[in-house]
Amino acid sequence: MEISVQEYARQCAAQGLRGDYLACRPDFTVRQEYDYDEAQQEVWRLLCDRQTRLTRRLAHRSYLDGVETLGLLERIPDFDEVSAKLRKLTGWEIVAVPGLIPNAPFFDHLANRRFPVTNWLRKREELDYIVEPDMFHDFFGHVPALTQPAFADFMQMYGDKAAGIVDLGGEEMMGRLYWYTAEFALMQEPGQPLKAFGAGLMSSFSELQFAVESPDAHRVPFDIETVMRTGYEIDKFQRAYFVLPSFDALRDGFQTADLAGIVRRWKDEPALDPSTV
Repeated sequence: MEISVQEYARQCAAQGLRGDYLACRPDFTVRQEYDYDEAQQEVWRLLCDRQTRLTRRLAHRSYLDGVETLGLLERIPDFDEVSAKLRKLTGWEIVAVPGLIPNAPFFDHLANRRFPVTNWLRKREELDYIVEPDMFHDFFGHVPALTQPAFADFMQMYGDKAAGIVDLGGEEMMGRLYWYTAEFALMQEPGQPLKAFGAGLMSSFSELQFAVESPDAHRVPFDIETVMRTGYEIDKFQRAYFVLPSFDALRDGFQTADLAGIVRRWKDEPALDPSTV
């Protein structure tokens, strides 16, 4: 069911979300309004400096290549400048949003190679954890991967197919697929060490280390049907991390998967326990 901007803004205000949802256009985008003060720029640099020390050791090379290509570390990114670079690489662009937006416009943006990025940044006292996704999570975590053609194709296909699968009753299952790929995926290419990928890991100081290095992390070979059946954690470390062999495998597997069939078989069954999957 579609929801108006005004009704969504009312719901977000009731939940205490901090974005200015009343400023949304009909597609739930807003202007970035590049008016960040020096204190905010300092928070950005502090977050990037601290996290980069880890990502250079633990992140997959494709993510690191994306960061270097887009130049995200010195100051809060200008969305238009980054979009100009992304369009040349994979045809994607960045659109500003006030925070989480409804599924329908989110899927439509992805299907048209537009990635929504929150236009506000966390405060200094929130360096380690923030409940809502902010600009650091969205930009530092998600955007570098969109420089990679195979992953960029997967994200576009996800947006294109998601609405139809949700209509079949697969909203939770598509959410799990996004969670375990775009947010918390690991990758281990043949003959290469395990590396991290996914915005939830890239933007988390503590969970990035746990997911890649801890002997207690539960790592599972990636399988789309299993992923779509597996529950996940919102406010604590994941009890399962799925390991991709490559972005090509993710894109090609998603393109050929019978998503509707998976939903019909499992939508009414309890989610799998991630700690035992």
